Amino acid sequence: MSARRTQAVVVPGGPLLLRGADVVLDEDGEQHEVGRPVVALCACGLSQRKPWCDGTHKLAQGPES
Repeated sequence: MSARRTQAVVVPGGPLLLRGADVVLDEDGEQHEVGRPVVALCACGLSQRKPWCDGTHKLAQGPES
């Protein structure tokens, strides 16, 4: 049996991209099943779908400089 490799990539100003996970634990310890090869996790704390990113970070950043 080979171990499954999980990889996390921080997107500057955006979400945390997680590849290869089966389950994500949220801040309350609740388990969320992962059904995709790559998922985006909220890194800004503003998502209405935590632990998943819903794009709210784009609104919080304001207009491009």
